[in-house]
Amino acid sequence: MWRTRAAAACVICRSLANSSYGIKRKSPLQNLHLVSRSIHHPYYPSAKFQRPPLRISIQQFSSLNRLPLHKTKLLNVKHGYQSHRNFWLARLASRLLRVRYLILGSAVGGGYTAKKTYEQWKDMIPDLEDYKWIVPDFIWELDELVDIEKLLKALPDADDLAKLMPDFDKIGESLASLKGFLSPGENKFSLKYQRMLERLEKENKELRKLVLQRDDKGIHQRKLKKSLIDMYSEVLDILSDYDASYNTQDHLPRVVVVGDQSAGKTSVLEMIAQARIFPRGSGEMMTRSPVKVTLSEGPHHVALFKDSSREFDLTKEEDLAALRNEIEIRMRNSVKEGCTVSTETISLSVKGPGLQRMVLVDLPGVISTVTSGMAPDTKETIFSISKAYMQNPNAIILCIQDGSVDAERSIVTDLVSQMDPQGKRTIFVLTKVDLAEKNVASPNRIQQIIEGKLFPMKALGYFAVVTGKGNSSESIESIKEYEEEFFQNSKLLKTSMLKAHQVTTKNLSLAVSDCFWKMVRESVEQQADAFKATRFNLETEWKNNYPRLRELDRNELFEKAKNEILDEVISLTQVTPKHWEDMLEKTLWERVSTHVIENIYLPAAQTANSGTFNTTVDIKLKQWTDKQLPNKAVEVAWETLQEEFSRFMTEKKGKEHDDIFDKLKQAVKEETIKRHKWNERAEDSLRVIQHNALEDRSISDKQQWDAAIHFMEETLQSRLKDTESVIEDMVGPDWKKRLWHWVGRTKEQNIRNETKNELEKLIKCNEDHPAYLANDEVTTVRKNLEARGVAVDPCLIKDTWHQIYRRYFLKSALNHCNLCRRGFYYYQRHFVDSELECNDIVLFWRIQRMLAITANTLRQQLTNTEVRRLEKNVKEVLEDFAEDNEKKVKLLTGKRVQLAEDLSEYSVLE
Repeated sequence: MWRTRAAAACVICRSLANSSYGIKRKSPLQNLHLVSRSIHHPYYPSAKFQRPPLRISIQQFSSLNRLPLHKTKLLNVKHGYQSHRNFWLARLASRLLRVRYLILGSAVGGGYTAKKTYEQWKDMIPDLEDYKWIVPDFIWELDELVDIEKLLKALPDADDLAKLMPDFDKIGESLASLKGFLSPGENKFSLKYQRMLERLEKENKELRKLVLQRDDKGIHQRKLKKSLIDMYSEVLDILSDYDASYNTQDHLPRVVVVGDQSAGKTSVLEMIAQARIFPRGSGEMMTRSPVKVTLSEGPHHVALFKDSSREFDLTKEEDLAALRNEIEIRMRNSVKEGCTVSTETISLSVKGPGLQRMVLVDLPGVISTVTSGMAPDTKETIFSISKAYMQNPNAIILCIQDGSVDAERSIVTDLVSQMDPQGKRTIFVLTKVDLAEKNVASPNRIQQIIEGKLFPMKALGYFAVVTGKGNSSESIESIKEYEEEFFQNSKLLKTSMLKAHQVTTKNLSLAVSDCFWKMVRESVEQQADAFKATRFNLETEWKNNYPRLRELDRNELFEKAKNEILDEVISLTQVTPKHWEDMLEKTLWERVSTHVIENIYLPAAQTANSGTFNTTVDIKLKQWTDKQLPNKAVEVAWETLQEEFSRFMTEKKGKEHDDIFDKLKQAVKEETIKRHKWNERAEDSLRVIQHNALEDRSISDKQQWDAAIHFMEETLQSRLKDTESVIEDMVGPDWKKRLWHWVGRTKEQNIRNETKNELEKLIKCNEDHPAYLANDEVTTVRKNLEARGVAVDPCLIKDTWHQIYRRYFLKSALNHCNLCRRGFYYYQRHFVDSELECNDIVLFWRIQRMLAITANTLRQQLTNTEVRRLEKNVKEVLEDFAEDNEKKVKLLTGKRVQLAEDLSEYSVLE
């Protein structure tokens, strides 16, 4: 019986303990009821009975309060005993024992719960192993104050349990004292805590440097990707190139550094970059153009310009001096003549271990007066540059104020308050605090500045920094040590005028970086949405106007045109030899036919016999080949090559032709022709070939004889047609045209017509008349015309005679060609026993053969040499055009090109 009751008490204890942890289990009395069913009754050892379900109401309680037993109602449990047996005394004793067990179980469960609650508190307290020097000793003695082993080994009553509980009042007092010890007002602890943080950051910096160096050496066998800040800086560079006027639509964040001249802007920027990278001067304007500095983390402390591949090692004084000199040279080169400052931005990237990632823009210092040597508009230009950068709603304004001068002399604070009246994106920095502490009579004035009560401007944060003792040769490490030493001994910090988180450039750098990236996160997405919307509109416009064309920007269009031009040049090599020779022979004869007829054939034909004819022809042909013919042939060949090249370049190829390339192709053609020069040695070799061809007089067969006659007839008929046209223009229309078209002759035409009729009578009288008219004959013709009332000038008579005799001679020569058609037989017998003379046929055969040989020679030179040289010149021209952006903009124009350019730009920005 006693063992059974003890077991029931244990079940109750475990159930109460579980209930304090929120474990859903059966109530203690329910467990007790189940245990009671297993009790062996002495009078009914085998009795089986059913009990009604228990209805129990138990109030919830805290693990640290005593169990309120008086509110627990236990319902009577009817076990179905027989009514004639009444053991009321035993039942009463049993009930009393149960109450005692309930009290004992509640005490044990409450103690166990108290122990668990203490362990939970202990787990919530952070591991302060590194901060044991700031935690009171009693915290580490809590395990000694609470004896957990006693709770586990014994089951004490409520009074003993209360003794074992910790003194919560004492713990509360200790935590209150700890809170006061850690309060920001205790500057001594804050400085010690900050030094410890700086030590940890330094160790972290060294570790990150080692990791970056390992990655840089390729130990992990992976290529380092660009950092986020580098990509962001490239976007800003693209925007700057895309819109050089700094359009306010570019709302991407930057840290804009503004301040009065010599306020220490550059020094603050150098402290953030941890290198003396800017040229310095005492009282002189050194920053003459905006300088965009991109700070990022890297294994080595280096700097490089956007448009240069040279890296400057910032750990070496030689490279630092070279970098400062390069920045100064770029600034002076960017300033136009007659100006003092420039709007052109110099982009510089600085990488190094431990650098805060951000993009800063150092602007020229604001001035109040234009001094000698400055342009008259310098002050207004600096104000406009500063406003242009600060009016970006996402630009973080780093306002630099010189603490060593009177606050009333500041100009930049009014400018900043105008651009950011609410101070939602301004960080105020007070420089030269060491000088201010010495010179200012009331230190409260510095406190008012840092608290934002002295200036009308508002800011997100206020910082006080020291950027050195004014010596330009100081290193960054010495400046940092001086700054830390100053603030440790400064009365401003000891008297709580300044808070620890408001001093040193290190805290300033962290605050600016956090503000910058917060602004980036908020604005980049908005800016990206705006770019996407603009790109969508551009794409819609493209699809509506050019649905079947790809979006090719100017560079892609140039590459496409380049390939087409090169294909067309290659097509020159596919021209058939017959086509080249026909063109060359035809063009060369058109160029030299007048000389052959007028200066060789006509003078020789007027001789009396064949011997004289051949001698005259040979002399004139030799003179012609020595002086004029080779040069004419080369000119014809070069013009033929130009003509074919132009035909391929300008020929429209059906639906595939794109007229957007026409201007570019025309410019390439003209520049190529200008650069191409024919091989000078070609004339010498051609002269020998032509001379040998003209020396040959032997016509081998009848076919060649007939071809020469045909060639001569075509030439003479062409000349006769031209002569008839000239005569018609001289004398006017004949009677048929006058009657049909109702036109008449002019007075001069009537005079020429009368002169023509008189000269024709002269030729009819003497068919063998020479080509030139004698003076007495001119006089006779003039007198005859005057007798008919026509006054005529002797020069007009000679001019008319030239055309009349020319027509007569050509007609006679054509009749002679007909007679010589059957003269090949006499030619083979050297015209022996024959009155027929066909030396003119032999002359035209010699000319025709020379033309064919010359055309063949020039064709070989074209296809073997000149076409390849022309192709080389075309490639050189295209390469020069590819490097000249202005030329491409000029030659590839139009709405389609501009729309594709806009799409390309927005794709890059997106």
